[in-house]
Amino acid sequence: MAQATRPQSAISLFATDGKPHPLQDTLMAATLILGAVAFITGFFDNLHLLSSWTGLVGILTGAYGQFISVTTRERFALIIGLGASAVGFYLGMAHGGLFGGWLS
Repeated sequence: MAQATRPQSAISLFATDGKPHPLQDTLMAATLILGAVAFITGFFDNLHLLSSWTGLVGILTGAYGQFISVTTRERFALIIGLGASAVGFYLGMAHGGLFGGWLS
């Protein structure tokens, strides 16, 4: 029985399907940047507003990006950004929260 075979390409964690995904790439970059900002600022007590808000927005952006992601490359970067956003968010919440003294 003759069957068509596809050539085996190298399997890579960062493999893509060869098509452009501008929305997914934008969400991926935004999640990574928000995650980095939230993670770094989460270690400073006086920056809790910045870390908690960027962490929250990073979590929401990353969650939507995961929902519409197409490739493994996008999902991998989104998980890294989501993790950093979550750590920054939690540290920001521990240091004063989203409103930190504005609402009494």
